[in-house]
Amino acid sequence: MKYDFSGRLKKEFPSQIGVDVTEKCNYACIHCPHATFKESDYYTSALLDVALHNKMVDEVREYGKGHTQQIRYTANGEPLLHPKIYEMLTYAGNYSDNFVSLTTNGSPLTEKNVKKLIDANIDMIDISLDAHHSDTYDIVRVGGKLSKVKENVLNLIDYRNEIKSKLKIVVSFVKQKENENEVEDFDKFWKEKGVDFVIIRNLHTAGGAIQENITLPEHFKRKPCVYPWERIILNSKGQLGFCPTDWTGESEIIDYRKTTIKELWDSEYYRSLRQMHLDDNFSACHICKKCKDWVNTSWPQEKNGRGYGDLISDFRKKTGSKVNAYEQ
Repeated sequence: MKYDFSGRLKKEFPSQIGVDVTEKCNYACIHCPHATFKESDYYTSALLDVALHNKMVDEVREYGKGHTQQIRYTANGEPLLHPKIYEMLTYAGNYSDNFVSLTTNGSPLTEKNVKKLIDANIDMIDISLDAHHSDTYDIVRVGGKLSKVKENVLNLIDYRNEIKSKLKIVVSFVKQKENENEVEDFDKFWKEKGVDFVIIRNLHTAGGAIQENITLPEHFKRKPCVYPWERIILNSKGQLGFCPTDWTGESEIIDYRKTTIKELWDSEYYRSLRQMHLDDNFSACHICKKCKDWVNTSWPQEKNGRGYGDLISDFRKKTGSKVNAYEQ
């Protein structure tokens, strides 16, 4: 198989911009390193500067048409805890000329915030739930309350339907030993309630932070990770990087105040990073060397399952005018 730009992967500009607006989180999920991260020297409770965020949106509008698949708000904190998040989502929803998605744990989705979210004109919300029963939720998503989050999501669905909003609603589930017997019930329940898609995810190691989350067979042949061909991450400190599962800044490359996404995407650094993955030689990249998460990344030409990017492509075809900004 040839690993290169094809399908959703665009040489001209990243097909995905990941935006990590805050390091703060109100949960301590067992499959996530945030609790440890919060006690580390790297943690600063950083909040992404709104002006820097808007610079990113403007750049996607200028260079992303026909290339960028989505702006995705997710990563190392709960995005809805940023005090300016609805301002930022509204700017992206109205001015990026692109598909905008948000991943959240759902706890801040009060009635007031649901209305602000829909008014922001974003395209998709992905609520991470990871359990069907409350006792399992208490174990997996420490700090949250399933009954409240479930109520929030059901209210979101009802309000979306009532006002005939275009917003796509996704619920997701990270499968692990504590909840794997609930997958079928979870899938059935939420499809009956009217979500647009249910995503069942595999565990990842968070860039090698939790190695035991993935066990690879001995002599398992490594493939290149798709990320260097797919995305650039803007983190809450204002740094640009290449890995969405990095918790220690090892994939940070440069301060966004000093460059542009376009310049970085076309840089010798990114060309060298891609070659590293093709050569399976990570002597100069510790985070990639220790990481196993590449096993769960999906290339467009692979036949072993559909990735998140494929889901977004499907949604874009059904979403309206901003679909025209991306051509599969």
